[in-house]
Amino acid sequence: MDYLMDNITSDRLLFRKLVPNDFESWLSFHEDSSTSKYWSGLPQNPEQACREDFERTFFRYRNNLGGKLALIEKNTGIFIGLCGLLVLQIDDKQELEIAYSLLPKFWKQGFATEAAQKCKFYATKHKLAESLISIIHIDNLPSQKVALNNHMKISSKTIYKGNSVYIFRVKI
Repeated sequence: MDYLMDNITSDRLLFRKLVPNDFESWLSFHEDSSTSKYWSGLPQNPEQACREDFERTFFRYRNNLGGKLALIEKNTGIFIGLCGLLVLQIDDKQELEIAYSLLPKFWKQGFATEAAQKCKFYATKHKLAESLISIIHIDNLPSQKVALNNHMKISSKTIYKGNSVYIFRVKI
């Protein structure tokens, strides 16, 4: 199955594979403390956090485990964040997650919802899973709102990478 939405577009966004040259653009995400206020256990050094993020993404690409893609605003060509479908294990079960993270200056403009909805559409069209999840910290209300806008509902609460999270789910 092809979990990568490379060169897929939505109304305002282009999804493309992350490339090493995107490092500087994504580094600013890790340099902004507001992006990690809900998540513990991340490297304190922004460059290390960004490097680990890129290593995980490229590992996923190489091993057909999906991966976050660069989100490019179509009108401007500006890199605004990452979003994609991730194959992962949680609570001893393989799941397909819609994962999204945007640079803070692009928050509250509907980009995360638009990107998440495109992921859901792609997974549905290609019959990639019976359901999709989003793993969201129990205190991260903005990300929960994105999941709700994507018709996802809380299906469980668990611990993921040392953090209390809700598993939002939608059947497809």
